[in-house]
Amino acid sequence: MSEPSHALRPVPGTPALPHATSRRLPPYCGIVAVDAKDFTGHRAIEHGIISRTIPQLLQFSFERAGLTEVWSDRKFPNSTGDGYVFGFDPSAMPFVIHPWLHALQDVLTEFNVHSTGTVRIRLRVSLHIGPLPDSGDEFDGNGTPRNDTHRLLDSRPVKAVLASSSENTTQVVAILSDRCYQDAVVSGYAGRHEDYFIEVPATVAGKRFAQQAWLYVPVPSGNLYDRHILGDRVVEEGNAQGDAEGPGQDASGSPPPSVVNRADHGFVNAGPVHGGQTLNNNAVQGGNHEGRR
Repeated sequence: MSEPSHALRPVPGTPALPHATSRRLPPYCGIVAVDAKDFTGHRAIEHGIISRTIPQLLQFSFERAGLTEVWSDRKFPNSTGDGYVFGFDPSAMPFVIHPWLHALQDVLTEFNVHSTGTVRIRLRVSLHIGPLPDSGDEFDGNGTPRNDTHRLLDSRPVKAVLASSSENTTQVVAILSDRCYQDAVVSGYAGRHEDYFIEVPATVAGKRFAQQAWLYVPVPSGNLYDRHILGDRVVEEGNAQGDAEGPGQDASGSPPPSVVNRADHGFVNAGPVHGGQTLNNNAVQGGNHEGRR
């Protein structure tokens, strides 16, 4: 469809400044980005192996989930060294949330079992939806939704949950933007109920970024409701819904508060006493005056 006849045409060669004239939105696109845990912790000789292996594992996981076309039709694919990012038809987002994330968990579990003693790969995954240019140009795929996808991937909650979970059990932790969550999960299109997702404040150290987001862990382990990871408000809401840890510790993993023992008109000693003890009770009980001891 052509631009309206009254639209102002920019002078050739000049940048298109924001709000200078109205233009059509780029097409909406689903975006998936993944990042390997502790990539820089691996020896340099292993970096190339990991960078090559991640796209292969992604391809295999999409095929296992029955989503071959999502991988074959991906837009502006790009390796980030320690991860991978690409765009896809946003109508497939419900299937990317489920069953793909679970398929990725299974594929990584199998890979890590057979790579014992060599390279192990655990992934953070970020999912988002937004308008991004897709005209075939080499600079396609750049824009705020792409930036936010990477910020979510680097945010504190998703990193902390993967780090605090068992490497033998949890291979994937995903974070969804609120737009992705509302459009694909709350709408009912995704094959996972809202109860599988945890609301988190997504922030990135050293960056001016703070958004509401949603964690999803296909195979959880450890304590998801940790106030050091999710924040007090999220943990308190989880406790109110009956999701707190059992007796012996609170949701943060902290020990229970100190026990205070009380003895009216008597002594409670928690240690040795040197010298005498004197108690003067002035209370009257049953008509008898408690005297000096």
